[in-house]
Amino acid sequence: MTMVQELVPGVEVDTSGSAAFDAHESEVRLYCRKFPAVFTRAKNARLYSEDGRAFIDFFSGAGTLNYGHNHDRIKGDILDYLAGDGIMHGLDFHTGAKRALINALNSTVLAPRGLDYKIQFSAPTGADAVEAALKVVRRATGRTGMVAFTGGYHGMTQGALAVTGSRSARAAAGTPLGNTVFVPYEEGPTGRFDSIGYLERMWNDPSSGVELPAAVIVEPVQMDGGIYPASASWLRGLRRLTQDHGVLLICDEIQAGCGRTGTFFSFEHAGIVPDVVTLSKSIGGYGLPLALVLFRPELDQWRPGEHTGTFRGNQLAFVAATAALGLWQEESFRTLLLASSSQLQSAGVRLEETEGALQTRGRGMVLGVDTIKAGGPERAVAVQRYCFDHGLVLELCGRNDTVVKVMPPLTIEPDELHRGVGVLMDAFRSTRPVSVA
Repeated sequence: MTMVQELVPGVEVDTSGSAAFDAHESEVRLYCRKFPAVFTRAKNARLYSEDGRAFIDFFSGAGTLNYGHNHDRIKGDILDYLAGDGIMHGLDFHTGAKRALINALNSTVLAPRGLDYKIQFSAPTGADAVEAALKVVRRATGRTGMVAFTGGYHGMTQGALAVTGSRSARAAAGTPLGNTVFVPYEEGPTGRFDSIGYLERMWNDPSSGVELPAAVIVEPVQMDGGIYPASASWLRGLRRLTQDHGVLLICDEIQAGCGRTGTFFSFEHAGIVPDVVTLSKSIGGYGLPLALVLFRPELDQWRPGEHTGTFRGNQLAFVAATAALGLWQEESFRTLLLASSSQLQSAGVRLEETEGALQTRGRGMVLGVDTIKAGGPERAVAVQRYCFDHGLVLELCGRNDTVVKVMPPLTIEPDELHRGVGVLMDAFRSTRPVSVA
């Protein structure tokens, strides 16, 4: 039922439903078209709409809500900070909230892994972190070119788009994007490719026409590209190749980092040390905007004020991020993450056993179910719609959106994860093409 209210005398305004969005918001909006509801409340792995429906969240804010909605511990620290009139906007001032985060990041994440990184607080989005990282490597090497991978996604700003593979995303820039050589990822829809061998051949050949780049940027797990986890051996080979040629290695951990793959960084299983790491999304702890660039100290060649951003000092995000990092010190959190990761990956195995044409890929708390040989994008859309109609929110990814992308919060309760997986299994059973039945 639509509610109408006179907020201004003589002017009637809808105060429920989607009329206000349809009338006044830009056509650029995306997710609301896939999830047609007005959400008003959320807790851990549950979303609630204003019409009383409840949804299990296997979307997690595109990887921003690894710790679920409104985590009690994180919320408590935020409320305490607000009640104490903590500084809210700090640019790059020294603040107590920033110091606490720097210390927590070092003691919880960096030092235990032997990582001696400098920390740059860029503007608040992942694309901003990528932009800063590209500047860092170009300044440090004196070279301008980049190598990126097909299927990679690094953001929607101009520099980030230049290293992003999607033609549709790049076209929206409205201007030529250059200085990047694209190479096939280790694996993709057309199969495996020896990208490291190809790069080595091109870089060693003085007549290849390919100059040494400033850096290679890579997602250790390609997320929007279709959930393709890089093997440990491939990442180690890429690290050796870049070191041998004096090329820097940037690992984009914006979506796969902060525990999504079962370890804090998705490159950890390979035992490599990147030169530069970008973090955003769940590093903000509570869905609050925050982006960081981590890099080796000798790469810190910035002049003061050379890269700025009005909201690089998001104090509430510092507080939330510090509280979220505290969860990594709790054995119960780590134990739940391990068990949930096993439960989710087992669901992928069961799906393949149930329907051999489906292909599943994943690691930790991300699973991709590829319908490319089992109904294609129409099947994926039908699965997504079935899930939404039955109280489960999840996204699609990959070329032509053939991959159903499953990303529950790391903090989801086992029973809730089981229920969500059940809806997912039902969705694939209900949409199974007759030709593969």
